[in-house]
Parts: sequence; structure tokens; C-alpha cells
Amino acid sequence: MRQTVDFLVIGSGIAGLSFALKAANFGKVCVVTKSNIDNTATKYAQGGIAAVLYHPDTYEKHIRDTIMAGDELSDSTIVELTIRESTNRVMELIEWGVNFDKTKSGKFALAKEGGHSEYRVLYHKDITGKEIEQKLIAAARQNENIEILEDHLVIEVITQHHLGIEVSRRTSDLTCYGAYIYDPHKKKVRTLLSKITMMATGGIGTVYGNTTNPLVCTGDGIAMVYRAKGQVRGMEFVQFHPTSLFNPKESPSFLITEALRGAGAVLKDETGNEFMYKYDPRGSLAPRDITARAIDNEMKMSGKEHVWLDATKIKKNEIFDHFPNIYAKCLSIGIDITKDMIPVVPAAHYSCGGIITNDWGETTIHNLYASGECASTGLHGANRLASNSLLEALVFSHRACLRAVEKFKNIHFCHEVPEWDSSGTVLNEEMILITQSKKELQEIMSNYVGIVRSNLRLQRALDRLFLLYKETEDLYKKSILIPEICELRNMINVGYLIIHNAMDRKESRGLHYSLDYPEHRDVQQIEGDRL
Repeated sequence: MRQTVDFLVIGSGIAGLSFALKAANFGKVCVVTKSNIDNTATKYAQGGIAAVLYHPDTYEKHIRDTIMAGDELSDSTIVELTIRESTNRVMELIEWGVNFDKTKSGKFALAKEGGHSEYRVLYHKDITGKEIEQKLIAAARQNENIEILEDHLVIEVITQHHLGIEVSRRTSDLTCYGAYIYDPHKKKVRTLLSKITMMATGGIGTVYGNTTNPLVCTGDGIAMVYRAKGQVRGMEFVQFHPTSLFNPKESPSFLITEALRGAGAVLKDETGNEFMYKYDPRGSLAPRDITARAIDNEMKMSGKEHVWLDATKIKKNEIFDHFPNIYAKCLSIGIDITKDMIPVVPAAHYSCGGIITNDWGETTIHNLYASGECASTGLHGANRLASNSLLEALVFSHRACLRAVEKFKNIHFCHEVPEWDSSGTVLNEEMILITQSKKELQEIMSNYVGIVRSNLRLQRALDRLFLLYKETEDLYKKSILIPEICELRNMINVGYLIIHNAMDRKESRGLHYSLDYPEHRDVQQIEGDRL
């Protein structure tokens, strides 16, 4: 089965849909998403989107906060262009119908989160991402130029490799021609040729056992682009959100937004004492890397499985108005947050690394763009400032579309691309082989490549993961294609990248903290094709 389209968009979160809506003004768009269209990390974003709107906030303050949170590893040029575009991009969301909360005076209500020096986070109660996702989906469904393929899994991006031409990460004319896509209804692989491909597949959270990400976040885009010899960086910088609800029976973990701490909630130990001022003068509003490590240390010292978040000093009407979803969720497991403290624990939340892009969202593979969490634009550096993620996706999907529509009319479809070859795949092993390998991967990453690392832990993780890699690749080559084996393969690839990047960084920086290199040092990073 073969199809052609001007713009192929892989992923249906804010990065993919905002690009699709703009590209649809110039050509035909196909949005491919491996689950329901709304099953994205965007939908789960509670806190909001950061943007400069009112005095006394300024672009300069937001730029400074972003660079400080990124531990001076952010690209200053990228930070400046992102922040200076923030106001216009947020106004576009409002034009698409997104309803941000307002004060009685009619101005937008703004929250303050960890690492921010001013109130600048726009929100819709505590379900901002859901509000944005619903409005973008509605607009996309109404657009005649947008085709949406739900429950379809992209297996590989197509390059010269599939034409029998040897390529490497140094191939200067490496080009994307589209993608191979698994159709679960027909149990066949489609060949979808495109002039422009946008990778917007989101994050990598399920590589870890405890994550706030939806279970679809298996790092597919990063793994596919890396296998296609695209360049990836910064994978050692995995952000663990300090406050997910401690509820071991639930997966993914329920996020307790940072905005709750911005409203006055404080972190406390088992004896009810605030502990964050021991670690940072900003207390419970310290950036996420500092807060997550502090909680991890408190748990290790006490031997407890969680710490406490005390929101009882926040006025009830503010809880009910601003945090109704969190209130209802906690109440469902017997916790009244107006009276009771909330048990919280860090959980894998966001990848600050990913597919390398330039300031127009272009990757190192021609005609392939990336935006959102799967991309490494240079904005976040070593740690993401809270509520900058939705903003980054909007800015770079917008810029990618500007560049893509300039180019796509002069791009021709590569009709020499062969159909997917499934010959020789006859093995249908029991699912236990896949589920057990996935469990082992998550345990390895959580235990050895988590908030605190060491050379010994990383080497142990690498040795164990290599065995899983060999077993999975062998199984993949022999098996009839199913989504679960593709996802496991991608997760293992991403795990390797995280470990390799962590081993190469001989310092502690932002989200990467090593017991062997506790000092913050500037070193020349090692690049190479290690996988």
C-alpha cells in the first residue's frame, strides 16, 4: 500500500497539531498517531504555558530564568528567539479557541512556578494541556486538508538506506522520503511518501518504571531518527518531576503540578518539617533538578518511599477553583488536600535532549523536521524551566512550518522507495518475552540511570542493556511485526543513548548528577556513533 502526501506529521500533541494546522494552508497533511489522537503528553500538562504578558515581567527576565534553569548550557540565541516569540504564539492558541483563566478584571490569570522570577504561566484550571489538546484536535478535524490516522505506528523513517545506499551520521545529503507505517486494522505496513516530514512523537518517560508520561511515550521518534543516522544529543538530561502522587498501584503516575507549590504548598519530611531550605534558598520553589535530588536524598536518609507536600495553608476556594482535578484525584484515594498532606515522589517527566534541530526545526536529515519533546533545540540546556515545553513546541512548529512551506514545492517524491519487506518473519513468540524485557529495561534505568548516577551504575546498566538489545534485535528480525516489539526496540535504543551520553559527561550538570563527578566543570563532550 503506497500513499503520497505533502506534509507527514508523526505525533498528535501540541507540536504535531500546531504544525499540521499551519501546513494545511499550503498542502495536504497526514497526521499519524499510534493511539487515540488525544493520548499525548500535551493532554496531561497541568501547570500551563509560560509567556511574557504584563509588567513587571520582561523578555529579559524570562530569558535569564530559562538560562539559569538550564545551568548555563542553553543556547542563548535559541532562548532569546523562543521567549521573544512567546506572546505571539500564545495569542495564536487563543485564536484557536483555547480558554485561559482570567482574573475578575479581565486580565489573564498568571501562576508562578519553580525557577520563575515572575508570574507568567497562563493556565486553564489544572488541566491546561487538556484544554489546548481539545481545541487543536477540534480545529484539525474540521480542516479538509488534514487526514488523521489514529492507532497507526510509524516503524521507520525512509532514507537512502532503504534504496540500498550506505549512509552514516556524516552523510551530507542524507534525506527523508517519508515513513513506513504499520496499519493495525489490515496488519500491513504502509509506504507513505512525503515531501516534508515532521517528527513530533513526544518523550521517553516509559523507559523508566515510574513516570508521569502516558504509556505511549516510548521514545519512538528519537530512536527512529538515530537509527536513520540523524544526530541526537543531551539524552543524559532526563527531568524527574519532583512531585508525582505516591500511589504504587497506578501507572502512569499522577502529576501534582508545580503550580500548587507556586500557590503556597511546601515540601515536608516525615516529621512535618520543611526541608527544602537546607538545599536551596528558594525553598520549595527551587528548580526541578535541585528539588528532585533533595527529595531523593531525604527519602534515602529516612528510608521512606515518599515525602509530603503540604497544601493545607492554601485557601479552599483557590484549591477548588485552580486545582479541582488534583483535589478530586487525591480525594478518590482518601486524601483531602485542604486538610491532609499529599504523599509525593519524583517521577521521570521530561527529556531535555533529543533530535538535534536548528533554529528552524530542521534536523540533520534533509526534509525531516522535529518539534516538541523529541527535539533538542537548545532551549532547555541541562534542565527545563517549568512550563517552557508547550511554548517551545509552539515556537518551533511555527518556525518549521515557515521553512517547510518555502521548500516543499521544489521537493519531489522518491518513487524508487521499495515496499516494506516482511519476508522471513514467521516467529510469533509469547508476549511474555516482550513484557519481561520491558520490565527489565525499566528496572535497569530506574535503579542505575535515575536522579543520582555513578560510573559503576552506568557501566552496570550498559552491560545489562546490551544483552536486552541483542535479544530484542534478534526477536525483531524473526518476528511478524507487532507494535509491542517495535516499542520495546525503541525504548532500548533510547536507554542506550541516555547511558552513553551520561557516561560521556564527566561532570555534574543540571539534571545529570554523578557521584564520581560532583563538581560542575566545563569539559569537551564526546560525540560518536556508539550504538
